[in-house]
Amino acid sequence: MEAIDNSPAHGPAGTPLGVTLARLAERSPARPAITHDGETRTYRELEERTNRLARAYQQLGVGQDSFVTIGLPNGIEFFEAVLATYKLGATPQPVSWRLPAAERAAIVELANPALLVGLEAGEAVRPAVPAGFRPDPLLSAEPLPPRAASSWKAVTSGGSTGRPKLIVSTAPAVHEAIAFLGTLFQMRDDAVQLIAGPLYHNAPFLTGVIGLLSGNHQVVMNRFDAQTCLALVQQHGIDWVHVVPTMMHRIWRLPEDVRKGYDLTSLRVLFHGAAPCPVWLKQAWIDWLGADRVWELYAGTEGQAGTVIKGAEWLEHEGSVGRVAVGEMRVLGPGGEERSVGETGTIWMRRGADAAPEYRYVGAEAESRDGGWESLGDLGYFDRDGYLYITDRESDMVLVGGRNVYPAEVESALEEHPRVASSCVIGLPHDDLGNVLHAIVQVDGPVSDEELLGHLREQLVTYKLPRTFERVTEPLRGDDGKVRRSALRSARIPTAPSTTPDDAARSVRAAIEAHGLHPTPEELATYVAMAPVLRQLTEQIHAVEIGAEL
Repeated sequence: MEAIDNSPAHGPAGTPLGVTLARLAERSPARPAITHDGETRTYRELEERTNRLARAYQQLGVGQDSFVTIGLPNGIEFFEAVLATYKLGATPQPVSWRLPAAERAAIVELANPALLVGLEAGEAVRPAVPAGFRPDPLLSAEPLPPRAASSWKAVTSGGSTGRPKLIVSTAPAVHEAIAFLGTLFQMRDDAVQLIAGPLYHNAPFLTGVIGLLSGNHQVVMNRFDAQTCLALVQQHGIDWVHVVPTMMHRIWRLPEDVRKGYDLTSLRVLFHGAAPCPVWLKQAWIDWLGADRVWELYAGTEGQAGTVIKGAEWLEHEGSVGRVAVGEMRVLGPGGEERSVGETGTIWMRRGADAAPEYRYVGAEAESRDGGWESLGDLGYFDRDGYLYITDRESDMVLVGGRNVYPAEVESALEEHPRVASSCVIGLPHDDLGNVLHAIVQVDGPVSDEELLGHLREQLVTYKLPRTFERVTEPLRGDDGKVRRSALRSARIPTAPSTTPDDAARSVRAAIEAHGLHPTPEELATYVAMAPVLRQLTEQIHAVEIGAEL
């Protein structure tokens, strides 16, 4: 492969990713590169189209180490914009194409890109091209001078705070800097890969680009749909796919005859990550596909360190996310003391004692300690064999009567119920216990609070049981498998009680009718009068139950 020198005009040394594409097009010009919605680009077509597109971007001001903010939906056009950016020695900065104007403006202000692709320029005057942009056909499709950006990606994260930040990789846009990730992810060259998640998220972007530049034929979904995913695996003979537990859950909830009606024999690797996977769900997938085909990764977008585990190992270390495969990790207590085997603490990580940082933040500061250690705020522990277990995020933990409750554990139990599609458990203030749990659930059909509590009591101790339940109709987790817990909690605090007689009557009537009863007006008035006493008694009983287990 053609390499470049390390002069400032051309970027870092190595084989530029644009040159990698050119070599693939030269080697296998007719091989399918990307398929989306029935349309396919070959590697030769992709090379020529992105050369022309890069020249159009160059005319608009994109140059060495510029940022290009790409707000396009999943599809061929997204990949073409990324590859054209690489060919100019610039850095792609993907964002959701559905961002609200205020959030988009905040990200653009942070990134200060040379070009917006698929987004309106807004109040800040800067070059922009719309979705569907086509360069002047008279522009040359011949290769450009080889260039490589100092950073191969700059992805956006809002974290749990909702305040956007950029996570800018310090790995350059050269083949030698990122090829090892394909090996870590168990990818093969010249295979067929399914893109199931949104390309503006880190994992689909990372695995999509690396797979494409390894010669993989990328089959791209518009948006994840459980049955469509299985159909595409069968239709295209998919070899490799990355999913999040939310996707695994939705597929598993398909009727068994539908789920088992597709031929998945081509699927060599199903890699999952980005969020905790419930033990029951992971076990179900291993039973279905076989342990050799189910893999898991734990790492942050920042890339300081990561663990990997294959299904056979998981069966011996149930619930683990694996042993450290990249970098270093340790588990520490609040004072920085090393935690013992099996003892939960904060997970800290680094690439190595003398290793350069793998990323830089724009718009945020890392949580760090001496020695180059950084934390993403996750809690966990190691077993005696060096396998890591994640319990929850430090910021998500809820103190109930002085006892730690990890929402992920309660959510995992809730989502094992056949009618619960997704859930989010948060802590709400309580005068006596400090906090009590409130469960927000998306359900597929009618299910009472009593039924949900009965289901949970079979798996959880009393102090981990939600005090209240709330139904919603929309999924609580995004396409990245993550839940915006802090935003959901903020929207429910403070929770003002009903104060008018009409409000009280409606609340009591709803509670009674949920049990199939239909009170007369006289009976309802009696129930309303009794409600404050019954509510106080219920709270006292619940506090006693929790106190017995503290």
